[in-house]
Amino acid sequence: MAKRSSDFRQKEVISITEGRRLGFVSDVEIDFERGVIESIIIPGPSRFFGLFGSGEDVRVPWENIYKIGEDLILVKTLT
Repeated sequence: MAKRSSDFRQKEVISITEGRRLGFVSDVEIDFERGVIESIIIPGPSRFFGLFGSGEDVRVPWENIYKIGEDLILVKTLT
C-alpha cells in the first residue's frame, strides 16, 4: 500500500516502550535517492504547534515504528 508523506502529518505518536504520548508528527525525513522515508519528526516538548519555543525536535527512525494506525503511530524506542 502506497503512503504519502501527508498521510503521517498530525498523527499522534505513542511510545510502547515508555508507555507515553510523544506528540504529533510534524514532518518526515525522506531519502529521495533511495525513495524511502528515513524518520518521522515530532516537535520537542516546549514547542507550540512546532513553531515557538526552544525544545529540540524528536527524530524517530523508520525502523523504530511498530505500527501505523489511522490516527496514531506506535513506536518501539527513541534515539
